[in-house]
Amino acid sequence: MVIVTGKRALVLGGGGVTGIAWETGILHGLAEQGVDLSSADLFVGTSAGSVVAAELAGGGVLASLYASQLLPPDGEIPARLTSWMVLRYALSYLGPGSPAAKRARLGRAAVKASTPSEESRLAVFDSRLSIKDWPSRDLKVTAVDVGSGEFVAFDRDSGVPLVSAVASSCAVPLVWPPVSVGGRRYMDGGMRSVANVDLAAGYERVVVVAPLTRSANLAATPGAQAAKLGVPFVVVSPDRAALGAIGSNLLDPARRRAAAEAGFAQAGAVVEAVRSVWG
Repeated sequence: MVIVTGKRALVLGGGGVTGIAWETGILHGLAEQGVDLSSADLFVGTSAGSVVAAELAGGGVLASLYASQLLPPDGEIPARLTSWMVLRYALSYLGPGSPAAKRARLGRAAVKASTPSEESRLAVFDSRLSIKDWPSRDLKVTAVDVGSGEFVAFDRDSGVPLVSAVASSCAVPLVWPPVSVGGRRYMDGGMRSVANVDLAAGYERVVVVAPLTRSANLAATPGAQAAKLGVPFVVVSPDRAALGAIGSNLLDPARRRAAAEAGFAQAGAVVEAVRSVWG
């Protein structure tokens, strides 16, 4: 039995800096065609999606957010998930133990990894987020405790600064440092699920915008999680053209503009499916 507690939820998944760009592009494109998802009653953001979700929940204007994605990536540090890092992920998740234990195994590696400083990463998010305080609208930002592997969804009642919450959600293990919050350290919420769609339980209609949809655990994919909600939903992911624009490195800021423009162009192909769910 589904207990409905709210109307419309927008779930934004992870996908690096190109994921932020693609999500912003497709959301702006949808709004231009009369389907404005920034009117959601609940925003769920994971990793890249936490940046977009925070901006929208805080009243960000899609046209302005889109324009910012078209600017040159001057001074931004490109990053990459190396094949060694991918192998380390696989070893963590294929080993024995509960899902939380597997995430904690990766968390231990994340703490030991050589990365930029935590202070420098917090400064990046503080400079780029136009909203610094939790918005009045419902926003959930996902992260994973590196010590216990516990999954958390920060909100305005968590007592966690918004910048720290978003930085935690975007702390890709082995690439970026875990973020300290209340004596604990947290990493990317995508380590539990690329979109964590199940946090939208209780809402009447759910739209998922997910740059990534694959998972080693099929039950954790956006489509599988959304289907279990028992309500109308749609999952929007990059089409072939968008995948080409995004490229193989989701962490490359040089691909941002192309990814944003591809998202904007894709909106026309998905607008009716989204409209049928969103109303």
